[in-house]
Amino acid sequence: MKNLVKGFNVVLLSVGALFAGISFAQAQGELQYHRSNDKTGLAVFESPKTAEEPFDGIKVKVGGDFAIQFQGLDQSNDQGNLVELGSNFNLPTANLNLDVQLQEGVKLHMRTYLSSKHHTEAWVKGGHLQIDKLDFVSPGFLGGLMEYTTILIGLDEVNYGDAHFRRTDNGRAIYNPFVGNYIMDSFTTEAFGEVRVQKSGFLGVLGITNGKLNQSVAVNDNTDNKISFFGKLGYDDEVAEDLRLRLTGSWYINNGTSTGTYLYGGDRAGSRYYKVMETLDGDGSDFEGRFNPRFRQLTAIQINPFVQFKGLEFFGIYEVASDSDEQGGGSFTQLGGELLYRFGGDEQFYLGGRYNQVKGEMTSDANSMDINRVNFGGGWYMTKNIVTKIEYVNQKYEGFDAESKYSGGEFNGINIEAAISF
Repeated sequence: MKNLVKGFNVVLLSVGALFAGISFAQAQGELQYHRSNDKTGLAVFESPKTAEEPFDGIKVKVGGDFAIQFQGLDQSNDQGNLVELGSNFNLPTANLNLDVQLQEGVKLHMRTYLSSKHHTEAWVKGGHLQIDKLDFVSPGFLGGLMEYTTILIGLDEVNYGDAHFRRTDNGRAIYNPFVGNYIMDSFTTEAFGEVRVQKSGFLGVLGITNGKLNQSVAVNDNTDNKISFFGKLGYDDEVAEDLRLRLTGSWYINNGTSTGTYLYGGDRAGSRYYKVMETLDGDGSDFEGRFNPRFRQLTAIQINPFVQFKGLEFFGIYEVASDSDEQGGGSFTQLGGELLYRFGGDEQFYLGGRYNQVKGEMTSDANSMDINRVNFGGGWYMTKNIVTKIEYVNQKYEGFDAESKYSGGEFNGINIEAAISF
């Protein structure tokens, strides 16, 4: 009983300290050049180049993300060897976020996964330093340049494509109108440096990474490392009243054979649909439901249109990922499109659908494979920090070898998700 009381007191003290920190952060005001981790961050991509708050000392914002789904899916394949899925709750996922305004125009971000599908223990996803002013060098240093420029340095997600701004990041599901992410989920955390320029609606990004998800200085883990190069060009502006247009093109290139395989397999939290495509003899993983071609010498290009007109919203993906000829010359094309209608007094409700297809060959002489998915659903932002959503999903696998578990594979059904972000 004494141990129980002692443990209860520790929990109370910890919760008290957490909320004291949150209260302190809110009393200090909002952060500069910051994308809000709530509904007001919807349709925000790169962080804005406006500082609404003056710097008057270090500000610490403690935030969190929580998500839980009720999953009701069925699945089948030609071999009839997939596990039977029941209807139940999935393990809740959670993040702890720290954002710190260190200096005028200088901010730190760090995210820790407290619980995820692939790792039930807590571990740091990544973090980075964001520099929007160089006043720490000397007041007004390169002020004209930094008015449009942002520098990011760290080990965190790479700014390739626009889909990663709308995806679910473990417990952070507040931006995703559906439960699942895209089939070829372009998300990875690598050591990187990025320079970003935003001026008069035009956007330019140039960056490099070391191409590795898991860092190591051991020689046998770095046999043929090459630097990865990524970038983005685009335009984003309100071209007429109630009409916003954004169009970007991104690229990611790696010529090493021991790096570059992580762009579509860097989400160590796991995929969003649980136990799908797992066989009765245990052939499956926490990453099923999505597809990673694992090209060693990867060249990837992603084009993203985004249109908002009043309550209507469209987001699209056209993407090509290919391998070098010396590695077999495989190539996959991904198509994706979301059409949403947001309505209500504060657009707190939405309805919509998504189509996603990945089609291609692992090598130039292989059979063509086709994975396609449709989602229909809607959601309700109960507050700017709380969203509930329901979706119907149907995913099919076509063109796979007859002995593969994916031959004739399909899963479909209903998911209900509740998420909180602050």
